[in-house]
Amino acid sequence: MSRVRVHSFSVSVDGFGAGPDQSFLEPLGIGGERVHEWFFTTRTGREMVGEPGGTTGTDDEFVRDRFAGVGATVMGRNMFGPVRGPWQGEWDGWWGDEPPYGHDVFVLTHYERAPLVLQGGTTFHFVTDGLGAALERARDAAGGQDVVLGGGVATLREGLAQGLVDDLHLVVVPVVLGRGEQLFDGSFDLARHYDCTEHVGTERVTHYRFARRR
Repeated sequence: MSRVRVHSFSVSVDGFGAGPDQSFLEPLGIGGERVHEWFFTTRTGREMVGEPGGTTGTDDEFVRDRFAGVGATVMGRNMFGPVRGPWQGEWDGWWGDEPPYGHDVFVLTHYERAPLVLQGGTTFHFVTDGLGAALERARDAAGGQDVVLGGGVATLREGLAQGLVDDLHLVVVPVVLGRGEQLFDGSFDLARHYDCTEHVGTERVTHYRFARRR
């Protein structure tokens, strides 16, 4: 059965998944890039942005798992780009003409927009009727494979609060942001609903896997 998975979602040691004041120049918020640097030092992470090289080993294995058995992705509008309000201009995402997904991606938004078909098999669909509806459409598109809930922070919080996430992979990075988008803000009790099934420390980060209790 198709599962909803969160993979390689990075947070600072003080719990922030992004810095404040996201913009075109600061897509992860001010200081937020430090939380995600580990990802783009791996071989798979560098391949995603069309760069050679990168590290192999445990961190890279976790990143590769993000794509294994996945048939669709759901993300919030903030993850797709910095544009707010009605869609304007030619913004097509952060990833260029050939995004790394290679499948259907469902973007949560309050404003209608026609599907965006790009190279490499990625099509962005813009969903205006909420996370639950986006996940249902993603499951249909995935054809029995799993669905990744990609973020950002508000989208992940909503998915956890609604009990929609089956498997959660968090990556704690040894940096302190102090402010920004905080993942656990007191509105959700992770310990009550999830069990930690694995934790692995590497030179750069610590990986935690959680499974939802049945």
